[in-house]
Amino acid sequence: MAESPLISIDPGSRGNANLIYFLYIVAPVFFQLLALVGVVMAYLGKGKGDALIENHYRNQINIFWKMLLYCVVSALLTFIVIGVLLFLAALVWYIVRIVKGLQALSAGELVENPESWLL
Repeated sequence: MAESPLISIDPGSRGNANLIYFLYIVAPVFFQLLALVGVVMAYLGKGKGDALIENHYRNQINIFWKMLLYCVVSALLTFIVIGVLLFLAALVWYIVRIVKGLQALSAGELVENPESWLL
């Protein structure tokens, strides 16, 4: 059986999950618009892949919604300065979750506890 491409738009493929992680990684440069594209792709891909891909889609969807919540809370708290620190902590969390997801996907492993609020 041929190995799937690294990047793909086929919703049931590992390449599609890789593409979504890539969109998430570059999203902060593009004001999170690419993350919105990525989460739509993850929702559209749900139910079309094997257990591994489904696990990564669930992780990607959780990353998106939790980061959005962290950004809203950070923006609200910016007026008392702690919001900036919270945003920086959220950005570190975001990057770590994406990198861990990419590493697990490239190793063919499930993401441990994709619904976690922590790392």
